[in-house]
Amino acid sequence: MVLGYPGLFLAALAAATLLPAQSELLLLAMLASGRFDPALLFLVASLGNVLGSTINWALGRFLAHHRGARWFPVSKTAMIRAERRYRRFGELSLLLSWLPIIGDPLTLIAGVLRTPLSRFLLLVTIAKVGRYAVLMAAHGYLTA
Repeated sequence: MVLGYPGLFLAALAAATLLPAQSELLLLAMLASGRFDPALLFLVASLGNVLGSTINWALGRFLAHHRGARWFPVSKTAMIRAERRYRRFGELSLLLSWLPIIGDPLTLIAGVLRTPLSRFLLLVTIAKVGRYAVLMAAHGYLTA
């Protein structure tokens, strides 16, 4: 593991943005190596992932007026559909931000629709930290 903790942080950050990436396999490989502190891996992955989602929120928040532009990362049709769903299910839908495919756009839409950052951070942190906790517990690395 040449990149160690910074590599995991960057992988978790990228995985939470609209970039196609994932951090779970790297986390599990680092855990399996036995060379890293599981608690620190958990913290680093969680921080990176929450920060990546916050980048999406900021992009949505500050670039919302460009949402019809060709370069905007989500098509106009997809944005309308996502906004409709987000309004229908509300801010609690951010608890699903850990899910592949739908999670990253949810965090972007939260910014577009001006979800307050404090509520966004609370809900996304619960979702992202929870996902890593379940993953690590399922593989025997997190004990009570």
